[in-house]
Amino acid sequence: MAAAHRFADAPLGLLQHRPLERRARHCHDDAFVAVVLEGGYQEAGDEGRFDVGPGDVLIHHAFESHLGRIAARGARVLILDLPPALAATAHVRGHVRDPDRLVRLAARDRAAAAAALAGDFVAAPPSALDWPDLLAGDLRRLAPFALSAWAESKGVRAETLSRGFRAAYGCTPKAYRADVRARAALAAIRTTGEALTAIAHRLHFTDQAHMTHAVARLTGATPGFWRRGQLATRPA
Repeated sequence: MAAAHRFADAPLGLLQHRPLERRARHCHDDAFVAVVLEGGYQEAGDEGRFDVGPGDVLIHHAFESHLGRIAARGARVLILDLPPALAATAHVRGHVRDPDRLVRLAARDRAAAAAALAGDFVAAPPSALDWPDLLAGDLRRLAPFALSAWAESKGVRAETLSRGFRAAYGCTPKAYRADVRARAALAAIRTTGEALTAIAHRLHFTDQAHMTHAVARLTGATPGFWRRGQLATRPA
């Protein structure tokens, strides 16, 4: 992996956010789970935009990007490894009844706390706050469409589209779609035997070279690197 590629840390354990702290859009290379203990914040990223408070849980997969807007009362958060039982779920937000129990468990055994989280996790239904969330949802479906046509169909002024989306998600719609597509390519490369050319075609890249550039830009390593890692871990 390219040594110069920088990712944001997600330190395991307790994390305290200052009141009204703002975190610009950033990318984590590790998967993790954030459990809100006190206070709250809004997070907007590759999986959507969420307002969260005590007991809420957000699942973050590897190479996911998001921004954070901390509430006036600040936020206290428990960061745990993403438990295998939740790694494949389609849900990215949920709730636990007793987050303090997870804190007590994590003080002794973080793996036990992650397992308990998986057992207590109750998925929350997806929601949309306003039109930027609707656009983000359509971009995550990866089907090509013209942004100008989308704006017209929703009654959003074309000149407002990019500005309004950036205000909500910290990036342009085109950049958001590029990151989502690169993550989808990475997932296929790491978990399937599908040919790289077929992945590039299915995900609407111009060609395989375009996909290679996108994956390397996101992760710091090429599709070949990730495919070799998949083959190395495959049972004989």
